[in-house]
Amino acid sequence: MPPFARPDARGLQLRLKVQPRAKRESVGGLAPGVEGPRLRVAVNVAPEDGKANKAVTALLARHLHVPPAAVTLLHGATSREKTVLVEGDPASLTERLAALA
Repeated sequence: MPPFARPDARGLQLRLKVQPRAKRESVGGLAPGVEGPRLRVAVNVAPEDGKANKAVTALLARHLHVPPAAVTLLHGATSREKTVLVEGDPASLTERLAALA
């Protein structure tokens, strides 16, 4: 299991470090965080009116091959450090995450 992920009854919780207003959207790499390593996510929208949060969940859904409704923001709505829940089979999600980190 990647260091930024932990199992949940419905799937996996992921700790993220988000960079809004990036030149390119990307998912991958590790960033240090208060609670341990976090998965880096870069989106090219500004953090206004929840637009960056929506972009983060949509980007993760695309990269993890899950429906957008399967990715839910749990903590960090106004912070760069976020925690999301990705619903699905933890084993298959872990395999997909290994390719990203």
